[in-house]
Amino acid sequence: MNPEISDLLKRALALPVDERAALANTLLDTLESTNESVSIEEAWDTEVARRIEDLKAGKAVTVPWEELHRELLAMSAKHGENSLTHLRS
Repeated sequence: MNPEISDLLKRALALPVDERAALANTLLDTLESTNESVSIEEAWDTEVARRIEDLKAGKAVTVPWEELHRELLAMSAKHGENSLTHLRS
């Protein structure tokens, strides 16, 4: 990711939740207007179905939220980024 995009992402992640949601929806709307949106949606549907089957078959490795939350916070602290501070709940 180039520095300009990285900076934009950091600034966007610092926005309040409602503003981040509005920004995300606006960005997604711009993607949905492309011809690729149908194939992207189909690809995600296929991926979700595959993951559900992996879960049912016991093939997927799951991690409890508490453990993942601790790991994400540790990663954030290690890298000196504030991008995950909204997870501190």
